[in-house]
Amino acid sequence: MKNKNLPNGTRDEFGTQAEVKEQIQMKLLKIFKERGFRKLTTPVVEYSDVFEPLSTDNYRPYQFLDEQGETLVLRPDLTLPVARVMSTTGVDLPVKWYYSGDVFRVKKRLSGSYNQTTQAGIEIIGYKGIKADWECLAVALAGCRAMNLNDVTVEISQAKFVDTVVQQLNLPEPTGNSLKQALFAKDLSRYESLWSPLKETEFAPFLAEWPWLFGDFDKVISVVQTLPKTSELKKIIDDLIATKQFINQQFPDDQVTLDLSVRSPQSYYTGMAFRGFTGKSADYLFSGGRYDNLLTNFQKVKASAVGLAFDVDALVERTPLPPEPKQTLIYFDDQQWQLAEQKLAEVPNATLCLAETKQAAKQLADSNDSDLIDLTESR
Repeated sequence: MKNKNLPNGTRDEFGTQAEVKEQIQMKLLKIFKERGFRKLTTPVVEYSDVFEPLSTDNYRPYQFLDEQGETLVLRPDLTLPVARVMSTTGVDLPVKWYYSGDVFRVKKRLSGSYNQTTQAGIEIIGYKGIKADWECLAVALAGCRAMNLNDVTVEISQAKFVDTVVQQLNLPEPTGNSLKQALFAKDLSRYESLWSPLKETEFAPFLAEWPWLFGDFDKVISVVQTLPKTSELKKIIDDLIATKQFINQQFPDDQVTLDLSVRSPQSYYTGMAFRGFTGKSADYLFSGGRYDNLLTNFQKVKASAVGLAFDVDALVERTPLPPEPKQTLIYFDDQQWQLAEQKLAEVPNATLCLAETKQAAKQLADSNDSDLIDLTESR
């Protein structure tokens, strides 16, 4: 029997750690509401088709069947359900939503990751301009500030960049696709053989550096600027530079890095993507980006969208747990309930002691290292 065991990848949360997690969620939701975002809640259970656009390379969803035999899943993502809502409710655009809740992803065994994690985030739908991307970044870094995280590194990438460059190379489509795969996999020998026919072209200085095109923002941009200029590429570069300047102006203590040799986080991303880290941990604090094609998975009408999600559990891990406060127990008899309630309101960090006898109340206070107020002594 496994009635006392937990499924792999899950955990119980209680006491101080659970309270800290609740406080973090409340702080984030307060920031969202103060910036004019509105609450959106979606079910934990959805049809599996809702998540068809989601890349599941490193995990698989929890699946089961409903009474009609349709495949249901515990939601592995909170962005796609928002897109489903937008496609079915006819809400007028633009709109700003916020959400919080658990997502469920069956990770690879021995990965050290939990299958159930908590997210809190925002979605901005109906704004095409870069200001929407910047508001997501502003919310992300303001949230980190609220958690006293002041050494955040923001890593920016761009979903269109790789395809834009490969199109300029005028390679046969199979060769271009192979070049991208070798780049993403950092298969350097394969990559070298695929771009070697272009060593006498104006693309050579860039292609020689592309697999290492991540890290210091200014160094990466200097390599990108060796590429022949096109209007589409210029727009990408200008937006990236403007975004770095925005972060530097608004949050001068944070670092900005750039990765232009990485695969898009999800196939439906269409523009900038970003993640936030702190210290030497590989776990991100937040992630997000632009996905203007997201709603086309549910409807024919295209709508601009950009979003951000905090990993609440990662924030908890980086928050020092406060010492357990000393509690006061209020012992009383059956006729003193009103007096006990009054005392409860007066004494900080107090709780009603529901023990049947004074001796049991004293034993409980001693075992918990708690103070004891005995209201029966005044009778």
